[in-house]
Amino acid sequence: MQIKQQIEQLLSSAGLWPKKQLGQNFLIDLNLMRLLIDTANINEADVALEVGCGTGSFTEGLAEKAGAVIAVEIDKHLAQIAQKQLEGKKNVLILNADILDNKHTINSAVVEAVKDARKKHTGRLLLAANLPYNVACPVMMNLITGPELIADAMYVTVQKEVADRMTAGPGDRHYGQLSILMSACGQANMLRVLKPTVFWPQPQVNSAMLSFIRDEKKAGQIRDIKTFCHVVSLFMGHRRKMLKACTKLAAGELAEIIGWDEIFEKASIVSTDRPEQISPQDYVTMANLCIDAKKG
Repeated sequence: MQIKQQIEQLLSSAGLWPKKQLGQNFLIDLNLMRLLIDTANINEADVALEVGCGTGSFTEGLAEKAGAVIAVEIDKHLAQIAQKQLEGKKNVLILNADILDNKHTINSAVVEAVKDARKKHTGRLLLAANLPYNVACPVMMNLITGPELIADAMYVTVQKEVADRMTAGPGDRHYGQLSILMSACGQANMLRVLKPTVFWPQPQVNSAMLSFIRDEKKAGQIRDIKTFCHVVSLFMGHRRKMLKACTKLAAGELAEIIGWDEIFEKASIVSTDRPEQISPQDYVTMANLCIDAKKG
């Protein structure tokens, strides 16, 4: 793993400087890196997916534990540095790529690389990364909803505000689509708040270490993940309206739904409640009922 001075030297030697637009804030506290890796309990049967590997500092720590590490870096110059730093690490694959093909799709090259690694290493798929702020939410949502890749667990650093949104409960001002999805499919926990000083360059906001453990029993209660996401989006997009008022704004497949009053009744939900008051489990129930209530 690399301290600040080593990262600075690697970038300086290549004539580089961290790019703010790519969220290049390097975690430089080695104790925190080890804490995140240790908390994940990574073993040689696991495949670790790292997004934004930078100069390969955290990647090196992952390589000591995981059976395979797929490290993705969008900046070609940083990818080249990481590749050189990790020469000889046969369990590490550096991919110079954008982790996302689009907001709702993981890069196909990344998907194939992970699938190939899992043929040999049959343990968990873990997202373990100091996530660039600009892709943290879509990456984590894609790895929860799939279908290409579904992570068994995630151990990441994200903006503190994002961590608040991922761990909030009903009634909390941070409660929203992220926290509902995560709670419906597993358990998200904020592990530690991180001050800007543990990064270089220092961001303008606090960050946080976050864990997410997938619960297959909970996730298995969702009959169709797309319908579930659409239902959550419909209601939480108008979080302060009454539920019954939100239904009038339904579009796409939800516009086909008839009998919203019956859905609310079967789910034991009061139609005059606000979406921000509804529990993740109640959203699961509503979404499942919607599948049977489409016209035709």
